[in-house]
Amino acid sequence: MANTAAEKLRSMIPAAGAMAYPFLLDAFHLAVSPAAGPMSFGRLVLAALCLLATTAAPLLGLACAYWMTKAEPSSFELRARRLAYASTATPPLFVLTGVGLGLLHIPVSDELVWVAGWLAACLYVLLGSEQVRPAESAAITSSIAKWRVTHGVAAAIILLYVAFHLTNHLLGLLGPEVHAAMMKMGRSVYRSSVVEPILVGLMLFQVAIGMRLAWRWSAQPADAYRVFQIGSGIYLAAFIVTHLNSALVSARAVHHIDTNWAWASSAPTGLIHDAWSIRLVPHYALGVFFVLAHLASGLRGILIAHGMAATIANRIWATGLAAGGLVAIAIMSGLCGARI
Repeated sequence: MANTAAEKLRSMIPAAGAMAYPFLLDAFHLAVSPAAGPMSFGRLVLAALCLLATTAAPLLGLACAYWMTKAEPSSFELRARRLAYASTATPPLFVLTGVGLGLLHIPVSDELVWVAGWLAACLYVLLGSEQVRPAESAAITSSIAKWRVTHGVAAAIILLYVAFHLTNHLLGLLGPEVHAAMMKMGRSVYRSSVVEPILVGLMLFQVAIGMRLAWRWSAQPADAYRVFQIGSGIYLAAFIVTHLNSALVSARAVHHIDTNWAWASSAPTGLIHDAWSIRLVPHYALGVFFVLAHLASGLRGILIAHGMAATIANRIWATGLAAGGLVAIAIMSGLCGARI
């Protein structure tokens, strides 16, 4: 049966959440701005709620993608589901929008461009037909399985860098000097003329394979675990592209800025009080969470494929998500000024 107008409008909920995202950041900044006077308890609560709500867009996207999953979707239904998945990458995509407009010297509000882009995406979804799409062939399914193995092997290599990078950021809790000392040692390896191009190439390769897998899997029936794996992968793809653009292109190549602790923490103003940089808080925090959670999702699949009971694998997966959340909180606390 054709989807009713009300059902079509409900499918736009993830896009509405994404469009609201920058205005929630604006509300947070207004609540903590020194220009508004001394910080009251009410303003503190409002700020906390606004910042917490910025995580709603990615989580809402995941929930809606799961809700929209069905065996034989029409063109409209599949477009709507993929739009929901795309909304999970709201934080890095908004950062990419702001940095991209700056690099291109386009004097247009990033919020205006952001809303216009999501409205265009909604229009594309709404123009989808009600005709059921044909199922994929066995050959395509087999090809995707091979790409999945390649994706996992490349991830195992990149994990070495990710482990060092996250550990380095955790040391920020001890102070910028400790972070800088460890970073200096690491840069002698990962910024060498041999390692850096390989590392960047591997990351872009992962993005390409990951998006190919996400595109195919998003058209198939999926349980909550697979939906989370797809959504977290899409977030990471957007995060990697955004972070490489910010660090390699904008900071190093164009503005010749050292991507050190001061750059990451938006010193001296700080991430919290800077109107532009506040967008980096959910961007970084969810980036850390999703990279560890995505790895946990991949590990869960491997464990089940090798005969482990699903209940045990699911507990390991849940532990990975909890650990990812704790590491994200610790790193962001350090970037926002906390010390131990």
